[in-house]
Amino acid sequence: MIDLIPLGVYMPVITRVEANQDDIRLLYETVRIAHQAKEKGNHPFGALLADKMGNILLEQENDHTEGGPAMHAETALMLKAGKLYTPEFLAECSLYTSAEPCVMCTGAMYWTNVRRVVFGITETQLLQLTGSDEQNPTFDLPSDRVLAYGQKDMVVVGPVKDVDLIKAIVADHKGFWNN
Repeated sequence: MIDLIPLGVYMPVITRVEANQDDIRLLYETVRIAHQAKEKGNHPFGALLADKMGNILLEQENDHTEGGPAMHAETALMLKAGKLYTPEFLAECSLYTSAEPCVMCTGAMYWTNVRRVVFGITETQLLQLTGSDEQNPTFDLPSDRVLAYGQKDMVVVGPVKDVDLIKAIVADHKGFWNN
């Protein structure tokens, strides 16, 4: 029988924490970015990268129309960040995203070495909004579960409890998907 977890392999610590006021402020920025994406005919997702002081370094809309179905806001943002910043710097940054990153986007964050993710709504909540729309066959797999199979300590913040923020995130999805 093959040992699935070899001896000596580091098991990561995934810490779940509540959003603070600065997190909420930055998540509202992802709502603005997601709305811009929707106005351009893209899927309503927005992401940003912030340094440890909460300064916005990069912003990214979903770019489905130009980049294809895999050009999610978070993945595109991580590709840019990986070219601009060192892994050591990125380890102290946070990825902010209106909806919990999918498996692919969580992987992009992991490989880029961003160690903290903050999201508004969960993949499960997103699935309730998108339904069976072919444009967004949502993985209902929480990011903390994906990260638990890595080898890096990570911090996961979300979903938020701010009712107005949740309403703002949901507003751009209502009526967008063919469910």
